[in-house]
Parts: sequence; structure tokens; C-alpha cells
Amino acid sequence: MAFADVNGQRIRYEDGGGDGPPVILAHGFLMDREMFAPQMEALSPEFRVITWDERGFGETEFDGKPFTYWDSAADCLGLLDHLGIERAVVGGMSQGGFLSMRAALTAPERVRALVLIDTQAGVEDPERLPAYRQMQQTWLEVGPVDELADTIANLIIGDPELNAVWIEKWRRLPRESMKAPGDCLFERDDITDRLGEIACPALVIHGTADVSIEMELAEQLCAGLPGCSGVVRIEGAPHASNLTHPAEANAALLEFLRGL
Repeated sequence: MAFADVNGQRIRYEDGGGDGPPVILAHGFLMDREMFAPQMEALSPEFRVITWDERGFGETEFDGKPFTYWDSAADCLGLLDHLGIERAVVGGMSQGGFLSMRAALTAPERVRALVLIDTQAGVEDPERLPAYRQMQQTWLEVGPVDELADTIANLIIGDPELNAVWIEKWRRLPRESMKAPGDCLFERDDITDRLGEIACPALVIHGTADVSIEMELAEQLCAGLPGCSGVVRIEGAPHASNLTHPAEANAALLEFLRGL
């Protein structure tokens, strides 16, 4: 198993290897690097695909301290340092997109292009925040009990077979691990006004059935990015569109990456 000591964390990652241009992908909240298994398979060996577990998720050994997505962006860049990669296509789904955009703002010279899947630049919807906070509190107190786990799985994945796989993963996580990552998610800053600073090419992919981040926010994101030429809409796909609809997501990814 591959680990990298970065910023006080022991980050678990997978490196597809190969001589192709590097692409590093970051997962969404409550997911882990394995959500990109379909992309690892489709893009390798033409591209060197790297996936990793962010703080609080998967097999990364997390110190449990408060952090922000700017810290997660630094983790991504630190992992590239560990791998000896100077410049890469950086991307992710949902919170993976949040940190990828912050990586581009932090070190634009290191980000060849951005891949942004079912994500946005703004803060959490204030109308939904109390319900999300209650979900976090329930998780911290009693863990991902059936009703809570089913609700969250349907928000992210919405496929009964895949839901079951990920719920089983969640039940293996320490309950307290939801505190710092949840606070990071709910208290993130708004970078909408800084999107114009990101000059690199950007691919925005979004599921039309995403109920966690609506299509309108994807369109606003693309409109704010100088290097985005339009949103790739995946018909009927939920929040984790690259996982549930891999054929459509992979086709868009390959076209974009080959065009660079």
C-alpha cells in the first residue's frame, strides 16, 4: 500500500504509473479514492492517474484537527511533491473540486488544467445547512444508522447496489471522524469572485439529476472560469456522476485530456 507523509497527515494514494501526462483526482465528501476506479481503468495507461484519500476518509491517517479546503489543496500539492510531479491536471468531484480550484489559486503554475465534477465555487445553501448539521450531529452521536445512511447515500449516489457498498464503508469509519471534515464542508469560504484568476483549461461535468449541487451552480461555475467552454451534462446522473455513469464521464474526460 502506498502512503505519503504530507502536512502532518499520512495520505493513502494510488498511482497508476506510466509515462503519460499526470492526472490527480480527489473524491467527494464521504467517498474515497475508490470512487475513481472507473476513471483509473479508462484513463490508464494513456495517462498517469493518481487518486488519494483526503483527511478523514478512506485509509488516510488523519490527525483529527480542524482544517479547510485550502489545507486540502496543500495536501494535493504536497502529494505531487512526494511523487516528483511538477505539473498535473488536477480535478475532483464535489469537495474534490473545492480543493482542486483552491490548488489552482494557490499554485497556478502547477495546474495544467482542471477537471470539476458535480461541484461549485460557493458556500453551502443556508436553507439546507440546518438539516446537514443535524445529519452530522446524529452521525457523531450514533453513527450512520440505517435511515441516516440511506438518506445520505441517495443524496450522493442514488443507486441501491452502489449505496450498499458505500454504506458498508461508512460503518467502518470512526464516528468522530465526521467532525472536522463536516465543519470544513459546511464552513467553507466562497471563491466565486476569484474564478477569473484561474486561467487554465477547465472541464465541468455535471449530472442532470444532482440534487446536492444543482445544474445552475455548475453553469455559474463554468461561466466564471475563463478556460471553461461549456458544461458537459450527464443525463440522469446524480451527484457522484463519474461513479454511476462512468461511460459518459470517461468519454468527456478522454476528449478533454487528449485535447490538451
